[in-house]
Amino acid sequence: MSYDVKTILVVGASGATGKHVVEELLNHNHTIKIVIRSKNRIPEYWKINKNITITEASILNLTNTQLQDLVKNCDGIVSCLGHTLTFKGIYGHPRKLVTETVSRLTQCAIKNDSDKKVKFILMNTSGNRNRDLNEPISFAQRAVIFLLRCLLPPHVDNEKAADFLRIKVGQHHKNIEWVAVRPDGLINKEEVSDYEIYPSPIRSAIFNAGKVSRINVAHFMVNLINSDKEWSKWKGQMPVIYSKED
Repeated sequence: MSYDVKTILVVGASGATGKHVVEELLNHNHTIKIVIRSKNRIPEYWKINKNITITEASILNLTNTQLQDLVKNCDGIVSCLGHTLTFKGIYGHPRKLVTETVSRLTQCAIKNDSDKKVKFILMNTSGNRNRDLNEPISFAQRAVIFLLRCLLPPHVDNEKAADFLRIKVGQHHKNIEWVAVRPDGLINKEEVSDYEIYPSPIRSAIFNAGKVSRINVAHFMVNLINSDKEWSKWKGQMPVIYSKED
């Protein structure tokens, strides 16, 4: 596959999926900017890799000027941010970590007013419906999701982050195009395997969830960056990804 080398900002780069995204970008010789809370959470060779620029900070603690400098000259932004699975991570602040980050980064990209459109890729969840489509959902699943909204702030954060892209950015923005990738049943694998992409879930994310490896999710997101054909197919959508079953 032929592709142009690009500059990509990755937030959530030290997370389980974010690390795979950075590795996949390195495999394709892209220039990478990452924002991480601590360098202790990344491989040592990242710290000396000439293709990686590291900003050590909590993303929401950066000023708008600092964020704008980060976004400047970027061809793409990948958000793999999520809440840590601890009491503080789930119920503490910031409760809208993903939504606020998506909002601020897109606003900075708009202010830069580049001639090229920035590709924004958000890692989301299959438990979030794409409200641009008439995605069927059972009464039981609707009830469970209602409870999730009440009990788990990260679920609401994921919904609002995707809604920001759908509604605030929309389908025809002059500066930004986006894809919200919805993985189902994340698992760990060491190698990329066959996977399938659908516009909407083909099974219940609550009662009959499938599985997809984090490395497959990363491979798909980087393929969106590399392939204009793949990007044109999925831009402005919320594709769902599953690993193929053996």
